[in-house]
Amino acid sequence: MRHAIQLFGLYLVVAGISGTIDRLAAQPFLGAILNYFNRVIVPRVDLFTGYEVYANLGLALLGGVIVVAADDRRTA
Repeated sequence: MRHAIQLFGLYLVVAGISGTIDRLAAQPFLGAILNYFNRVIVPRVDLFTGYEVYANLGLALLGGVIVVAADDRRTA
């Protein structure tokens, strides 16, 4: 289960970085998969208006936290 959580966190990191690149310049590489958050979620949330790059970087940061938290889990 830990590996699945790490994989999800890694996806969030890559999607956040890809979304940031997509906001700053065109991102043609796997755009439909990696930029789902950037192209579908961000425009629908009014809180992110004007802060799209920060929202994508926050997604990448959240993914990094999930990866570290899943990796740091100690077994007894």
